[in-house]
Amino acid sequence: MPARWWWAPSSAANAWMPEEVGDVEERTAPVMTDVEDVLALVPVQPDSTVSRTVLRGEGVRVVMFAFDAGQELTEHTAAMPVLLQVLDGHLRVTADGRTVDLRPGGAVHLGTRLPHAVYAVEPSRLMLTMVDPRVVR
Repeated sequence: MPARWWWAPSSAANAWMPEEVGDVEERTAPVMTDVEDVLALVPVQPDSTVSRTVLRGEGVRVVMFAFDAGQELTEHTAAMPVLLQVLDGHLRVTADGRTVDLRPGGAVHLGTRLPHAVYAVEPSRLMLTMVDPRVVR
């Protein structure tokens, strides 16, 4: 039986999603998911670090972070590979024995369980993309 598709709009992401049939979800076509304006979803807050999941899709989860200047994520690891992209501001990412100044237009890939830290040189927003084949949506 072919899957029936329905529109699933939300405040963060819009997607055509397959309707569940019984306990088994059938898919006959790829899914496209979009977010209209990720920057509007996570404003920089004074003296804070704020995060919000803005998209879940097949094999991926996207989390936006907003850092005020001087805020830091101390050394930690991720259970999956991640891609860091600064959308505005200036961050310093430390991992693998070196530090990278990350500004808009730059990207950093971190392998699974690589210890890393993030420091906000100025108010900044970061898009974190988690690559996880277990994530369905």
